[in-house]
Amino acid sequence: MFAGIGRFAYRRRWFIVSAWALLLLAAIPAILNIEDVLKVGGFSSPEIESARARAALERDIGLAPSQMVVLYQSKTLRGDDPRFLDQVEASLASVRDLPLVTDVLLPSEDAGLIARSGRLTYALVGLDEPPEDAQRQVEPFRAAMIDQPDLTYTLGGAPVFYADIETVSQRDLRRAELIAFPFALIALLVVFGSVVAAVVPLLVGGLSVAVVLAGLYGIGHVTDLSIFVLNLASMLGLGLSVDYSLFVSSRFREELAANGGDVPRAVERSVAMAGKAVFFSGLTVLIGLSGLLFFSFMFLRSVGIAGTLVVAIATVAALTLLPATLAIIGTRIDRYRLPWPGRRRAAARAHAGIDHHDGNWARLARAVMRHPVLVLVPTLALLLTLGLPFLNVNVSSPDGRILPPDLASRQGFDLLSDEFGAGEISPFLIAVSSPSSIYSAENVAALQALTTALEADPRIVRVQSIVNYGGDLAGESGAVVLAGRRALERLGVDTGLDRLSSDRATAVLAYTGAAANDPSNKDLLSDIRDMRPAGDLSMLVDGGTAEIVDVVDLMYRDFPRAIVLVVVATYLVLMILFRSVILPLKAILMNTLSILASYGALVFIFQEGHFASVFRFTPLGFVEASLPVIMFCVLFGLSMDYEVFLLSRVREEWDRTGDNVQSVAIGLERSGRIITSAALIVVVVTSSFISADVILIKTLGLGIAIAVFLDATIVRALLVPATMRLLGHWNWWMPTRLGRLLPDRNLIEEPAP
Repeated sequence: MFAGIGRFAYRRRWFIVSAWALLLLAAIPAILNIEDVLKVGGFSSPEIESARARAALERDIGLAPSQMVVLYQSKTLRGDDPRFLDQVEASLASVRDLPLVTDVLLPSEDAGLIARSGRLTYALVGLDEPPEDAQRQVEPFRAAMIDQPDLTYTLGGAPVFYADIETVSQRDLRRAELIAFPFALIALLVVFGSVVAAVVPLLVGGLSVAVVLAGLYGIGHVTDLSIFVLNLASMLGLGLSVDYSLFVSSRFREELAANGGDVPRAVERSVAMAGKAVFFSGLTVLIGLSGLLFFSFMFLRSVGIAGTLVVAIATVAALTLLPATLAIIGTRIDRYRLPWPGRRRAAARAHAGIDHHDGNWARLARAVMRHPVLVLVPTLALLLTLGLPFLNVNVSSPDGRILPPDLASRQGFDLLSDEFGAGEISPFLIAVSSPSSIYSAENVAALQALTTALEADPRIVRVQSIVNYGGDLAGESGAVVLAGRRALERLGVDTGLDRLSSDRATAVLAYTGAAANDPSNKDLLSDIRDMRPAGDLSMLVDGGTAEIVDVVDLMYRDFPRAIVLVVVATYLVLMILFRSVILPLKAILMNTLSILASYGALVFIFQEGHFASVFRFTPLGFVEASLPVIMFCVLFGLSMDYEVFLLSRVREEWDRTGDNVQSVAIGLERSGRIITSAALIVVVVTSSFISADVILIKTLGLGIAIAVFLDATIVRALLVPATMRLLGHWNWWMPTRLGRLLPDRNLIEEPAP
């Protein structure tokens, strides 16, 4: 099968290269406009309680889907000074006329918007769009603001946060690409020792990424995709494409030397053997990333869609474009050699297959297999120790601190936190509804009891509801509320109650002094949800803490299902490839160890704050909830990458000799340098994203780099030989009846030498 693909690639080499070139030309317009179809957000789901509470309030009392927060400061006036308040109102005069503005709440209407210190005041402007769409209104909003002589202002709120996320993500991507390409080229030059051989994988990788981006542009017209797929497409697309190109190109050079420069034979053999490994490796990576498709959140699903597309394109490119390019280049693959010391001699020996028994990797494998237990125990202990910090992991959702301090949304977040307390940013938002009038005597009494119970809780700073809203009106609120809105209108009193209620629904806001992701708020959320208002009132709880808890709960409810799917599917693929029931299980356990070690490193660095100054981030005290999920799905397949390439070479030797020790030693000798080189490329590419300003991308880049480094060195060089020596012939055990059920080996076997 794969030998046939190689023969086809050689015969149709110019057609294949031309087809890919046309794909690139067709992709250019889509690449230039891809950002138009991508969205920010995607971290919520309509099935969680917090989302249902917000939807109810938007529907029943007209709560704005998003709010712009305008923060005001003055060097000469206090926030409660009438002149200050007049200038706040004047600054927003034109904002009221913007088409999507639904309401404006001024500090002159709600004294709770004025800091006790008097140094900061803010106004709330409702927008009739969710924040992921309202972020496009930030610049028109900014243009409509009218400057005032004594005030300065800062824009904040979810729309500004999402706008900044989009801006910074694009900036991060450009910076990472500028770092990744030249360093990847340097690494390839070191690995291959020739300019032509080094440039080919980069060209294939760049073209693959371009086609992936064009595909994402098309998919973005059908379903929502997160802005972060751009970073993932570049990170994984370049890393995997170069990875696969490295494996096939290395085998091509080896086959050229072994077959006397016979280019057709070298192309056929390289695709038959390395191409087969690439295909099954790509399949395992694709299986891992497909686990993200089963989550309820747009963000994770879009990462899964992008990831599976990246793997598919990278694999197809490695099996078509790359061999066709190698067929055209032929024996010129080693042109423009660099004068590395000893490189010519080492390359000649490696490519000719000379003395695979005595190379450094073979000697390492034999040394490990002479004392497998002495190697296995401390290596396991090291990996488990690296993973220990994960036992104390605290997963949560990000806030404004994930952005750098020079951005407006981060500055607004910090100002509100410093002057009002972290709880001011995201109060508990309780949606209360009734089948009868919310202003009935029974319902008002129940609301009064609920408000009193909330105010009595020492964790709550203040409560806002229709029974205590309106300053001096609060003393008469019972009579006024019972009379209903019409009575208020007849009295000519503007109480602002329409912001909190309608005939059959109302909102209750509870402010705490703690941040939304503070553990004390999570306990408080549980207590509030346990409250049962009297009468026929029902309630749902929204707010920052509620959304965090609901999102994490749902995400980790879906996670075990994804793990089972990925593990079982990967096991079956590896069982078919290696015709063994033991090796796939061993591979899964090895992968788990490297993933857990990288998890531990993320907790140690990003949750506990070690090396914060080195990596330029503000410690959050938690790990972003989606990161362990994404990293598992990415790393499970990516780590299996190297297992497939290593065991494919071991299997070749086992089929030839039936000697377990010899097979492992020669397999590691033939693949060890290539695996570590490929891992080096992935580490270089993913590490370039450590320069990102968005902590989510920074963490993902570092986490993948750590896991790949551990996997390609400690796991493949030490654990694999040790365990394979201990297992002996059991490595290749396959029950006879089960073997008959597997696909015919002739579909994937190598051609006769």
